[in-house]
Amino acid sequence: MAEPTHHDLARRLQGLNVYLVGMMGAGKSAVGRPLADALGYRFVDADSVLEGAAGRSIPEIFASDGEDGFRQLETAVLGQVSAWHSLVVATGGGVVTRPENWGHLRQGVVVWLDAPAELLLERLRQDPSERPLLRSSDPEARLQALLNQRLPLYEQADLRIRQSGDRPRQVADQVLAALPGILRQRPQPPSAPTQLEDAEGRLTQSFN
Repeated sequence: MAEPTHHDLARRLQGLNVYLVGMMGAGKSAVGRPLADALGYRFVDADSVLEGAAGRSIPEIFASDGEDGFRQLETAVLGQVSAWHSLVVATGGGVVTRPENWGHLRQGVVVWLDAPAELLLERLRQDPSERPLLRSSDPEARLQALLNQRLPLYEQADLRIRQSGDRPRQVADQVLAALPGILRQRPQPPSAPTQLEDAEGRLTQSFN
């Protein structure tokens, strides 16, 4: 593992996981590794963890259990991963489609790697990995339909990083540069118990 370069940012994160979301081909795994190295975090590829837990590849899971079965496994794995800390997690492209997954994602910082459809398609054509959701006579139209469906969900992320074909390390640098602004916006716990006034005007402390 490379020597961490962003100690202060890692300290400010206080162990919060960083979840990378985005479409297949957005580069979540490629960006996640240098991002984790810079923070001194561990990198986790959620799809790889899922395959290890299931003892089957993702195409095999889709073939035997369908998309619904795959999504249930994905949620279970995300729940396990979210119990850890100081991770950069590359999630599957459809993780945002189940509301229960957001309960896990919101425990950390959610970063959307936003790549245009043209760039996604170019990358996927160069990737030999089988993509069950792109099994179609018109993969380009299928990809665009999935992207349109998921855009409102990706927009719920804490941070949006627009891509134009930069190298993974450059994109990771963009994330590192933008994270401090997100951390400033996150609600902080009260530094002291809240003072409440009872019916007779006496000050009391809340249970915070």
